[in-house]
Amino acid sequence: MRRVQKYFWPVVGLAAILLSVNALYHELRGLSLEEFIASFQAITMRSWLLAIGSTLIAYAALAAYDRLALDHLGHRISLWFITVCSFTTYALSHNLGASVFSGAVVRYRAYRSKGLTPGEVGVLVAFCSFTFALGTLMLSAIVLLMRPNIIERFAEFLPVEMSLTTGILILALIGLYVLGSLIGLRPLRTRWFQLQYPRPSIVARQLIIAPVELLGAAGIIYFALPEAANPGYVVVLGIFLASFSAALLSHAPGGLGVLELVFIAALPEVDPADVLAALAIFRLLYLLIPFVMALVVIFVFEHSRFLERRNEIGP
Repeated sequence: MRRVQKYFWPVVGLAAILLSVNALYHELRGLSLEEFIASFQAITMRSWLLAIGSTLIAYAALAAYDRLALDHLGHRISLWFITVCSFTTYALSHNLGASVFSGAVVRYRAYRSKGLTPGEVGVLVAFCSFTFALGTLMLSAIVLLMRPNIIERFAEFLPVEMSLTTGILILALIGLYVLGSLIGLRPLRTRWFQLQYPRPSIVARQLIIAPVELLGAAGIIYFALPEAANPGYVVVLGIFLASFSAALLSHAPGGLGVLELVFIAALPEVDPADVLAALAIFRLLYLLIPFVMALVVIFVFEHSRFLERRNEIGP
C-alpha cells in the first residue's frame, strides 16, 4: 500500500502532462518556432519591468501567508527567516507538483529548527493551503460577478446566470467562515494537535493577503500579453485562476502543459504565439528563476545544519 501511495501522485502528474501536451499539439499544429520567437522578442522592456514587479508582489504575499500562520500559532520568528523559508517552499512546490507535500517537507525542516512541534508545522501547512484556497475562491467569485460571461470561454453551453449564482454562493460561504470567527467557534481537538479557529483579526488579514499573491501572479501574464488583443486584466485573472487551479489539481510539475492548454483554449482572440510567449515569461519569472534560487538556499541551509551538528558532536 505504501508503494502505491509513493508512486500515485507522480503517475497522476505524468499522465496530466502527457494528456495536456497531446491536446496542445493539436491546438498548435500550425504554429512555428519562428512565430513564437518573434512574439517573445516583441515584448517591450516596460512589460518586462511590470511583470518583474508583479512577481515580487506575488512572492511577498506568499511570505505573508507564513507570517500570518505563525501569528495564528502564537510564534514569533524573524521576518527574514520567514521570507526565505516561504520563498523556498513555494519555489520548489510550484515546480515539483503536489505542492502540499513538497512544501510540507521544506517547512518541517525549517520551522522545526525554530522550535515548532510537528503538529504545529502541520497546522501551519494546512493554514497556508487554506489561505491560498480562500484567495482563489474569493477572487473567482469577484471575477464571476464582474464578468459573468467569462464562463462561456470554458464551456459555451453553460448559462451566464450560473456565473452569478456561483459567485454569490462562494461569497456566502466565505461570509460563514468570517461569521464563525466573529462568534468564536470552539477549537477542534484531535489526538495529535488542536485546531484553533482563527481570530477575527487573523481572518481580516487573510481576506486581504490571500488574493494579493494571485493578483500578482496573474499580472505577470497580463503585462506580457500584447495590448492590441489583450482582453483585460479581469478576464486574464479569471483564466489564470482556472488554469492554475487545474495545474495544482493535476499535480503536473510546474503545471506543464496544463497552463498552456487552458490559456490557449480560453483566449481564442489572442495569437497562440503571443499566449505562449507570455506564459514563457511567467514560467521564467515565477517558476524557473525562483526554483534555481531555492536550490541554492536549501544547499546553504543544509550545509549550515550539518556544520552545527558536527560542532555539537565535537572532534
